[in-house]
This record gives sequence, C-alpha cells and structure tokens, in this order.
Amino acid sequence: MIRSQYIKLVDTGSFPGGIHPVQHKAESNSSPIATLPVPTTLWLPLAMHLGTPAEPIVQIGDRVFKGELIAAAKGLVSANIHAPTSGTIQAIEPHAFAHESGFAQPAIALDSDGLDQWRVLEPWPDWRSRGIEPVLERIRLGGVTGLGGAGFPTDVKYRNSQAVIRTLLINAAECEPYITADDRLMRERAEEILRGARICQWLLGAKTILIGIEDNKPEAIAAFRAAAEQLQVPIELAIVPTKYPSGGEKQLIQLVLGVEVPHGGLPSDLGIVCQNVGTLAQVYRTVELDEPLISRVTTVTGAAVTQPGNYQVLIGTPIEVLLNHAGVQMQKADRVIMGGPMMGFVVPDLLAPVVKSTNCLLVPTKKELPPALPDNPCIRCGLCEQACPVSLLPQQMLWSAKNRQLDTALLHSLNDCIECGACAYVCPSRIPLVQYYRYAKGEIRQENEETVSAERARVRFENRQKRLEHEQAEKEAKRQLRAAAAATALAAKTAAEGQAGSEKNELIAATLERVAAKKPAANQTPTTMSLTELATAAQASQAKFAKAAGRLAEAEINAPDMVAALKKATGKLEEKHLSTEAAYQTALVAAEMVAAEMVAADTPKS
Repeated sequence: MIRSQYIKLVDTGSFPGGIHPVQHKAESNSSPIATLPVPTTLWLPLAMHLGTPAEPIVQIGDRVFKGELIAAAKGLVSANIHAPTSGTIQAIEPHAFAHESGFAQPAIALDSDGLDQWRVLEPWPDWRSRGIEPVLERIRLGGVTGLGGAGFPTDVKYRNSQAVIRTLLINAAECEPYITADDRLMRERAEEILRGARICQWLLGAKTILIGIEDNKPEAIAAFRAAAEQLQVPIELAIVPTKYPSGGEKQLIQLVLGVEVPHGGLPSDLGIVCQNVGTLAQVYRTVELDEPLISRVTTVTGAAVTQPGNYQVLIGTPIEVLLNHAGVQMQKADRVIMGGPMMGFVVPDLLAPVVKSTNCLLVPTKKELPPALPDNPCIRCGLCEQACPVSLLPQQMLWSAKNRQLDTALLHSLNDCIECGACAYVCPSRIPLVQYYRYAKGEIRQENEETVSAERARVRFENRQKRLEHEQAEKEAKRQLRAAAAATALAAKTAAEGQAGSEKNELIAATLERVAAKKPAANQTPTTMSLTELATAAQASQAKFAKAAGRLAEAEINAPDMVAALKKATGKLEEKHLSTEAAYQTALVAAEMVAAEMVAADTPKS
C-alpha cells in the first residue's frame, strides 16, 4: 500500500460489552443511491427536529419555490423548514407523524407543481472569507440538523462548544444491522463529506479530522482515501472492528481515542466534536451551494421489499409513497420499522412523512423478525450486564423501573443508558428491557418538568407577594408623607391663628381700656345716687363689658356665626361714643349690664 501524506492510520482500542448480530447490509448496499420522483403532496411536520417546533411563515394558497423558507426556527434550539420542491401550500394542520405514540403533529402540506423550480441560490465558494459567524448563521438558516438519528440543530452544537476543540471525529461506523445509507453516501460522495468536514474543522478550530469507520466498509474506506488525495485534506483513519454499538458517540470515542466521556459530560469537554457523515455532506451543500436541508438518503430494506436499496428522498414524502416505489409487498410485511431492528420503532401510520432523521425504513416478514413473545421472569443470568456497552446493571434498572423506584434507577445511572438494545438482544427471557428503561426515563422527565413547573409557580407567587408588599410600603410611605405635610401645615396655621388671636386679644384689651376711660363721661348718673352705688354700678358695667369682649374672642374660634353681631356691637361702642347716640348706647349698655347682673345675682350658684 502506498503511503500518503494526507492519510494516517491510527490504532484503535475497545469498549466493554457489545454484540455481533447478523448484519443484513448486503441486501441494500449493492446498488447506487436512486432518486425518488417528486411526490404529488409533501407533508412537512413542524417538529421533525430536537427542540422547539418551527413556526409557519406561509399561508394556505401561497406559492413557494424549491428551497424557500416556509417555517422559521423558534427559540434557541430549533430548526428552519424549507420547501422541498416548488408548489402551493395546500394546508397547515395536524397530520400523521412517525412516532410510537401515534399522535398527529402540526404539519404543512405542499402540493407540487411538477416544475421543481429552485429559488435564487447564492453559492459561497469563498466561505472562508465570510467569517465564522456568517457561516454558522448560514447553517442555521439552512435548517441543518444531525442526520444520524438525533436531529439536533447543527449550528447550536457548534455555538455551544465553549471548550478548546482539538479533534473533529467523523462517525462513519453505521453499526446497526440493515442500515446502509451512510455506507452508500461515503462510497459515492466522499468528497462532499470531506468538504463539509473541512468547513466544520475551520469553524471549530480543530487540528485533526479523525474518521472512525468499521472494517466491514472497505469501499467507503477507499473512497475516503481517494477524496483526501484529491482535495489534499489531511485525515486520520481509525478502522474499528465490526461490533454493535460501535457507532454510539461515546463508544466510538472510546474506540478510536481511548478516552471515556464522563457521566453527565459531553465530548466537547474532552476537546472532541462528533459529526455524522450525512450531516457533514449537508453542511457542504448548505454553506457552499446554498442548498437547505430538503432531502436525505434513506435505506429501504427487509424481506418484504423487492427493490431494497438507498433512495434520495425529499423531506415530507409520505412513507407509503417511498415503500410503493421500492416495491414493498405489504401482504408479506409484518410491520414497518423506522430505523434499525435494534433502536427503531414501528410506524403507526404509513401516511406519516419521511423526516430529517429518517435513515431507514425496515419492512421485515414475520419469519425474518418474529413478533415479540411474552416475556418471562428474569433468571439473573447476567448476560445483559455482560452485553451492556456502558457497563451498567440492566437487571437492577429493570427492577427499579418495574416498581417505579425512580430514585433507585437514577442511582444505577439510568440516564447513561443509550437504549442500544444489546441487553434485550441477549436476554433469554425475552424481556423488553429498553421499553422499561424508556418508561422510567419518561416518568423521570415528567416529574422533573412538574418540579420545574412548581418551582416556577412558587417563584411567581413569591415575586407577586414581594411586589404587593413593595406597593403597600410605597403607599404607606406616601401616606406618611401626606400626614407629615398636613401636620406641618396645621402647625403653621395654628401658629398663624395664635398670632392673630394674640393680636385680637390685644385689640380687645385696648378697646376695653378705651371704653372704661370713656364710660365715666358717657354714663353720667343722677347726683342723687350715692358714691357707693355709683362705684358698684361702674364696677358691674365694666365687668359685663369685659365679659362680652371675652365672648367675642371665643366666638371667633368656636362660633363664627356670632362674630359679626358681637363685632358690630363693639364697633358701635367705639365709633359712636362721640355722637349724639353715644349717651343712648352707653345708657343701653349700662342697662343691659345691670339687667344681666341682676339675673346673674338671682340665679343660684351650683
């Protein structure tokens, strides 16, 4: 073998457990990828990726071009959806969806016009000159998600890599039986994969492109060698033994790099980003050619298929249309499985569409994959523990899940289970272990969501209470300010009134003095009265006048309606004492005072 400056073979290690099921890959990987004709109607689910469903931006009746955006990503973890062909939006409503629950999901129906007319494309052959952020944004706008099965938005994966990345690991293992979509893609489009890898290496700042591939794919290995020479892209090849599940992200990292991703950690914590070959090819087509993710390669295989192979399928194609094109004999088929026999699930409705993560449609006969038989009790043989690639204790997790002891299941690292199905494959009691683990994970997830919801409700309640207390404190502070202002104003008014009262008292005293001074001249009594009688009368009249003046002062404070009359009487005494009426007024006042004195003298004292 001629050594190349662009290709380096690296030694590989191993991982615990694993199994060696029959591969069944030759049935579908012997023919080139075929292109499925454009179907009459495409159904595009809004939630065909991990994260928040996309939001439609089109209306019923709108005409769209191939590659045009029809549903926009909503939130940080979401993905755009584009029209796979040109046509008219026919409906936006719930439609059959490929999921174990069988529930319908909101989707956009696109009626093809048969023209397959692209929107205006803007290729970027000079993508390096654009900068990292514009390239990441172009990947986001292209709706690129992981095509290996998870469906995680690719741009989010690269944006969240805060650690220093040293290695871009290309997952080319494709270890699950029957599935050959990646194998054919590598054979036919290895250059596109490496072009995409070169873009992702640049985005990450990684030093090494490492390809992990099973030794049962010699044609794909040769294609990578040729592509690396052609593009002059330095790569490292790690050819691993064929063992399931070597294609698991953590298992492949352990195989080719000899390190183990810690519990609760990510490959990026170790300076590694792992990417599927299909995703890398799509990154190239999106960044350089401006083609969004609107189609993918899907394997159609199984004993009930007359033309097994791999097909380039538009996203949104009804599964029934694809199966009919592949010559599936439904009378022989026992069921249709999306994915492989180990990790796939039965499709509840064939009207459901192909989505971005549909890598395989397996249509076996009953003889090929017999239906599950009733399970028997666990015999504690330990085969499941020996087969587990994560070194877990499957039997302990089974008992915890059966008895709904969720805390115990978590103590046994239930969340580290990759649901590969190796334990169920070797179980002599035919116990559907993975289904139990999925049930327990679902229950834990629901409890966590309820806990988070309750915590949010508590925080909202406490924040509301704090807001109400703050508002009440503000109201009380304003009330106290108003009370203080009122008290200040009252004190000022009282002081002003006190000064005015002092002035009035002085005025009354002065008036009394003047009246007393004038009284002898005005009140001349007959000389026949005795001096004692005159003195007594003078004293009595003076006392009564002083009493009347005091009442006038009190009236100004307590009886305003009496003030006017008292002021008038007092004013007349002062103003008219020199007039001709002075004698009369003086005599009248004297008479009233005398009468009042007599009444007071006759009234018994208490």
